[in-house]
Order: sequence, then C-alpha cells, then structure tokens
Amino acid sequence: MHATVTVVASEASLAEEAAQAVADAAEEALNRTGRFTLALSGGSTPRRLYARLASPPFHSWIDWSRLHVFWGDERCVPPDHPDSNYRLVHESLLSRVPIPPERVYRMRGEDPDPERAALDYSQALTRIFSLTPGELPRFDLILLGLGADGHTASLFPGAPALDEARRLVVAAYVEPLKAYRLTLTLPVLNAAARVIFLVSGKEKAEALRAVLRNGPSPNRPASLIRPEHEALWLADRAAASRLGPVSG
Repeated sequence: MHATVTVVASEASLAEEAAQAVADAAEEALNRTGRFTLALSGGSTPRRLYARLASPPFHSWIDWSRLHVFWGDERCVPPDHPDSNYRLVHESLLSRVPIPPERVYRMRGEDPDPERAALDYSQALTRIFSLTPGELPRFDLILLGLGADGHTASLFPGAPALDEARRLVVAAYVEPLKAYRLTLTLPVLNAAARVIFLVSGKEKAEALRAVLRNGPSPNRPASLIRPEHEALWLADRAAASRLGPVSG
C-alpha cells in the first residue's frame, strides 16, 4: 500500500483537492472497467466536497451516468432525518448531478431491525459486485473521515465490529452514543483500490498524529485501514498542526 499525506490551507482547499482526487479516480476506473464504484461518508467535512463535485467544472468532468454510489456507514434513522448520511449526500450532491437512481444504493437505517438492514446491504453488495462466497467487493474509491477518538466509518475504538472477519456489513452498537450504526467492515474497507481520508479542524489534530505516527491499534480504528493500492490523507493545516514535516 502507498500512503500519502497532503496538507492544504483551509477547508475550501481541502474540498478542491478532494474533488480533483475523486475526478481522477473516476476517470481511471471508467477507462479501465466502464464503471466507478464509490462509497461515501457523512459529516460536515465531506459536505463541502460533495457541493464542489456538484459544481463546475467537476459537474461536467465526471460521467455521472456510470457511477455506482454506496455508503461506508449510516445512522439508524430514516433517510429524511437530519442525522442521515444519505440525506446529507442527497442534498449536497445526488440531487444536483445526473446519477441514475437505480445506481444509488443506500443503507436502510430506518429498518427497526439493524441486523436485518446490515444483512440486506451485504446481500446487495454480493449481487452488485457479483461476489462468490468469501469474496470481498473491491470499491474503486472509499471516502472516510476521522473522529477525534480515532474512529472511522462507524468503527469505534475497541468495538467488537473491529474483529469482524467474514461479514461485509455489520450493525454496530456504539456504547457512548447508545445507538446502532450500520457500517462496512475492516476487510471491505481494506479491499478497496483507494481510500481517501478527509480530516479538518484542530480537534482532530491529536487523532491524526496518533493514527499516522503510532502504528495500527484497535484503540485508533482508522489506523487499521490499509487499502490494497493507495491511501490518501487530506488534511487542513489545523488538523495537521501536530504532524510535523509530512510528505505530499
């Protein structure tokens, strides 16, 4: 795996850099296979990215008709709930670009049975990626964030979900939040061709330093992400303030 850390001046620069990286990954995948499989994240930082992708010139650069859009995790709420990752992406991106609705695969956070929702999404991945038993989907790109506690997607420090080796999607109970989340598992995240982490804000500085400098640890789930081809860490200056010299 090749890992790169790129530090930019601001959240706006972060969105611009990330949009270019997504467009480049889309072009490469479309030229190679004719489709682009992309898993998205929620949160305020990627919202800026999604708005940028929906604006010129990226709006016209990307062939949206050949994208297949997924989610890395979801809150167990209805799709119109303010906390829904789907709602965030729909408002800032999907409603503004010509992606065929049948190629948008959301996690059904509104299902009263989170375990059933996780199984349903796992079966959808198996079907869409034409997986054989034991095979993992290979996303062209997965977008991830970083929590101040080192979590990513809905994989939290010390959670049982970190030990999952077979399932593609799990319903993870997050004790500090007293709530379930649906999330892709570590094997799926690590099978991706590329992963891009978006990190902004001073409150993320210590987590970013620990993840990048201290090595893999279940206490910092983001440090366990080791994708097949490339991991790109994009951080603004505030988030990178404790890193010291970095490459990129």
